[in-house]
Amino acid sequence: MDALRLIKATRHALVEARSASDVTVEAWQACRVTEAVAQTAALALTQRALESGTGCGPVEVARALAEAGAHAAECVGRPPDEPLTGDRAARLTELADPLAAVRELRVLLREVCQSLLVVALGAEEQSLYWCCVDGVDAAFEARELATELMRALGAAPGEPSEPEAQPGPWPEAAAGEALARVGIRVDPPPS
Repeated sequence: MDALRLIKATRHALVEARSASDVTVEAWQACRVTEAVAQTAALALTQRALESGTGCGPVEVARALAEAGAHAAECVGRPPDEPLTGDRAARLTELADPLAAVRELRVLLREVCQSLLVVALGAEEQSLYWCCVDGVDAAFEARELATELMRALGAAPGEPSEPEAQPGPWPEAAAGEALARVGIRVDPPPS
């Protein structure tokens, strides 16, 4: 399956997730897809750099993005009932348009952060809360690396499907502050 199609399928599955468990499963899938697409991009960029004699800056950023995707997947945690054959990232067969794929990865990672934040705010268990918070941090770091990779490839990081940038590096933090003002708990559940 082409990377762009795989990312869009993962975004759709994340949007369709209705329970906290479903969201964490889809967030894990999204992080694994990020890792796989970034690894494939690193290989393609290595080949391009060898053929053209250009520098390997984008290759290193793609490798860092793959590592960040793997780290985010670890933070979210592999769902215990998720069979190995259910790993959506294993369906990746080609990367026809690396730039479009990275652009869509940025959108996917933003949606992962938002979804995990919603689950964290409603968590009644500390373990779920901290899993989501760690996942948000790791996915946000991966998204920053995807932005850096776009720049290394010579493209502007904006996406047509992304809303205008909100002030500050963490739009989710602004949402958390707004929830706190209306009396919704934003700190971890009691142990």
